[in-house]
Amino acid sequence: MATMISEVYDAFIAAGAPEEKARKAAEALADYENRFTRIDSELLILKWMVGFGIALNVAILTRLFL
Repeated sequence: MATMISEVYDAFIAAGAPEEKARKAAEALADYENRFTRIDSELLILKWMVGFGIALNVAILTRLFL
């Protein structure tokens, strides 16, 4: 976990936290941000998959009944 959010690190230092603890906390928050980004990208793929499935079903039903 070498990535950290510099704004969070600076805020912890300004609040009086020890440098090592501020660095570790900023790295932990950056790790959570990376996880949320990954989840967002997976949700985007799922939305496209569901949309494609619905469009395919509508096309099949339209062809079947019309």
